[in-house]
Amino acid sequence: MSKRDYYEVLGVSKDAGERDIKKAYKRLAMKYHPDRTAGDEALEAKFKEVKEAYEVLTDSQKRQMYDQYGHAAFEQNGGGGHGGFGGGADFGDIFGDVFGDIFGGGGGRRQSRQQRGADLRYSLDLTLEEAVKGKDVEIKVPTWVSCKPCDGSGAKAGSKPKTCSTCHGAGQVQMRQGFFAVQQTCPTCQGTGQVISDPCDSCHGQGRVEKTKTLSVKIPAGVDTGDRIRLSGEGEAGMHGAPAGDLYVQVTVREHPIFVRDGNNLYCEVPISFTTAALGGEIEVPTLDGRANLKIPSESQTGKMFRMRGKGVKSVRSGSVGDLICKVVIETPVNLNERQKELLKELEESMSGDSKNRPKAQGFFDGVKKFFDDLTK
Repeated sequence: MSKRDYYEVLGVSKDAGERDIKKAYKRLAMKYHPDRTAGDEALEAKFKEVKEAYEVLTDSQKRQMYDQYGHAAFEQNGGGGHGGFGGGADFGDIFGDVFGDIFGGGGGRRQSRQQRGADLRYSLDLTLEEAVKGKDVEIKVPTWVSCKPCDGSGAKAGSKPKTCSTCHGAGQVQMRQGFFAVQQTCPTCQGTGQVISDPCDSCHGQGRVEKTKTLSVKIPAGVDTGDRIRLSGEGEAGMHGAPAGDLYVQVTVREHPIFVRDGNNLYCEVPISFTTAALGGEIEVPTLDGRANLKIPSESQTGKMFRMRGKGVKSVRSGSVGDLICKVVIETPVNLNERQKELLKELEESMSGDSKNRPKAQGFFDGVKKFFDDLTK
């Protein structure tokens, strides 16, 4: 025999407060209590029915489950009995502990019917100059956008989505196997809780359409490879009016023919003649702001580093400015004519045997001699 509606059993409305439910229960419990019914089985059954309705409707979690699924929320093993009563099982233990995650941490809350749109990623290649100075760029992004004719609802103008008859608007259905219950997405409405009987001609009921959007993106000065710029709400539109996801612009800085970037510092190799290295002088070096002069002290060796402060990259986060590190590389002259070769030979002969002109070479050969002397001992 089918069970009566709990609200009908207590004689209260479905929006009745806990106080009204308790008053109705007290009145009926006194009327049908076994102590007063003198063994009348029919009245005793009414008392059990009233008690069962009261225990469900005064428990917020059970009441929400009952409002959502009716008596099916408490049936076990197909027997039609009340799973939370009579057999000693506790509703909170079954649905609160075992399936607490399914029902929102045991609170019995319905899961959101609207699924947020997907986030999108756009890869943006920049030159080093663009990354250092920043710029405004326009990008074209193929995505889903909200359908204008139906305003994202998916229903044709003049009609509205209807509550799903399978899940009654919950977006989920409960599948039972013996003692256990598992909640799944409703197969009829795909979790939205609504069914569109008269879909929009433009989006065919999805509430969104494919479109290529043109967006203006402000690239801040100082970005580097791996940095992401988040554009809130510029991702895919959700179905049936759900919120849109976000768009993430992923920055990649191309290799530069002169500079190598390391954080906020820039590095470059500057070739110099051995004459400049020996005698010193002033050379012109490139920077991102234009040309700059660099003083080379006499007797500089190849590989020596020179720091030009404030000529690097301004940090996008802290605002501090890095440096430009110039590494000098002494260039050996090529394609010499006879006269040039003679002059170099004269220079070499003039320094022959004088260790003060070649301190590193002298130190090296002294070390080699010691090495072989130690081997023969």
